[in-house]
Amino acid sequence: MRADITSLFGLNIYTETGTYVGKVADLVLDVDERIVRGLAVSDINRDIFDVTSKGIIIPYRWVITSGDIVLIRNVVNKFKKANTVVAEE
Repeated sequence: MRADITSLFGLNIYTETGTYVGKVADLVLDVDERIVRGLAVSDINRDIFDVTSKGIIIPYRWVITSGDIVLIRNVVNKFKKANTVVAEE
């Protein structure tokens, strides 16, 4: 099935376990190969990604499906902020 790439713009992105990731802001295209390489994500979930930038780029290979939302593999554990616990001595 083929769809216009513009249909992805503005869609919410969730992991397969239901964690909100962000919104599709743009696509990273490989023009020579004619494939989508990644999704540029804005409005990112700061509880997951500890970055100072306005957005991130996630590899398109993580995408499972798209429709009303974009569903990606559950990679949250790889990026989740580490909770720092200070031990009392």
